[in-house]
Amino acid sequence: MGKVIAVCVSEKRGTQKTNVSKATFLPDFGIANDAHAGHWHRQVSLLSYDKILAFKARGAEVNDGAFGENLVVEGIDFRSLPIGAILRCNDVVLEMTQIGKECHHGCEIFHKMGECIMPTEGVFAKVLVGGTIGVGDEMTIDPVKEGQ
Repeated sequence: MGKVIAVCVSEKRGTQKTNVSKATFLPDFGIANDAHAGHWHRQVSLLSYDKILAFKARGAEVNDGAFGENLVVEGIDFRSLPIGAILRCNDVVLEMTQIGKECHHGCEIFHKMGECIMPTEGVFAKVLVGGTIGVGDEMTIDPVKEGQ
């Protein structure tokens, strides 16, 4: 089980996101008022809190949303989950669709630090069932069924 540490959105792609503490997740679209929302497979981005702490330990001064992540969650290693994993938080149901991504050249963190953890540690999901997620909420992972 995990705990939501931050819920972040941005108005423009390629910029750092801001922790808004609570957001509305829309089915097959993403987070209301987030630049990355849309009808595609990367509606919501997630990062494990411990990966951010490890990056900070190397001298990075980063705030929630700095990597373009929508959700920061403590207690879940998203990178270890398979594509298709189902995540639940309150009424919201997310399906993991992608692990990692190519870092674009305009990434603010890459320019500051010389590296970014989103390409290796970030995961993406689509919203199957909408609702609201806020800081402090619990997230669970559905057990993976045989053959998945």
